[in-house]
Amino acid sequence: MIVTFTANPSLDRTVALPGPLERGEVQRAVSVSQESGGKGVNVSRALVASGLESLAVLPGADTDPVLAGLRESGVPFTALPIHEPLRTNVALTEPGGVTTKINEPGPLLDEYQQEALLKLLLESSRGASWVVLAGSLPPGFPADFYATAARRLRSSADGAAPRIAVDSSGQPLAAALTGGVAGMPDLLKPNAEELAELAAAAGFAPATADQLEADPAAAADAAAAVVRSGVGAVLATLGSKGAVLVTADGAWLATHPPVAAVSTVGAGDSALAGYLLAHGQGAAPADCLRQAVAHGAAAASLPGSTVPAVHQTTPDAVTITALRKD
Repeated sequence: MIVTFTANPSLDRTVALPGPLERGEVQRAVSVSQESGGKGVNVSRALVASGLESLAVLPGADTDPVLAGLRESGVPFTALPIHEPLRTNVALTEPGGVTTKINEPGPLLDEYQQEALLKLLLESSRGASWVVLAGSLPPGFPADFYATAARRLRSSADGAAPRIAVDSSGQPLAAALTGGVAGMPDLLKPNAEELAELAAAAGFAPATADQLEADPAAAADAAAAVVRSGVGAVLATLGSKGAVLVTADGAWLATHPPVAAVSTVGAGDSALAGYLLAHGQGAAPADCLRQAVAHGAAAASLPGSTVPAVHQTTPDAVTITALRKD
């Protein structure tokens, strides 16, 4: 089973526009859709859509629309009851897939609620193969919450500890690497911008997200610098340029033929789900990357925050290239 943890879940509303976003003007939407979301929730949705066992751990009142949406879509979850409503995020999508996101901060959880949520995660993760710690943290959470969670997951494991993946941004992502050996993720899933920040912190020559997307070899070198800091592997998504996977044993680039992008919301989360799906089937690292890119491309071709099932992906269309690490 794969457990996902989303401390700051959301109701994701996607508004499709008929043309480019025009600031200060009135525009009529082509369509509006909504899904229960947040990075970890999206990973669970994608895994369940492909027939895998997954459990989403999150806060939320029993009547909250986010929990109601999970119930309706058949995604197993366990939630810490809170009184505050969960946030609503809005994505504005233009033809061609250009997406503008407006994310609310989320409810304030006090120290007692933070500890209760962490204990719920520990209890729910017994016997899990992977635990995915994903997304932003709500107001009031310490930046190193994910590092703390990783240490406690490993120290509380009755038998073999689960592998831990982290997909976040900003301070929570950077602080995930400050927990010492016991707190280090087995897998990080940054995008190009996040990879640039992580690599700079790891001593790699500064590079912009655009530079890393344009030069996959440089992206692999940047990811290798992060791996040398103690992370097990880095799966870096590079938008339409594909993704790179770097481990201590190798580095690979995966590319997919261009797709007609409809919405990029959740594409990175779907890529992580694809990686975990393949890993659970015993696939080699390069083939885990192959499925990750196939999942990400399929997600980008779907409306709103719709996640693909494995039968909607085209891994055979993905090209894998071995790269030299710096």
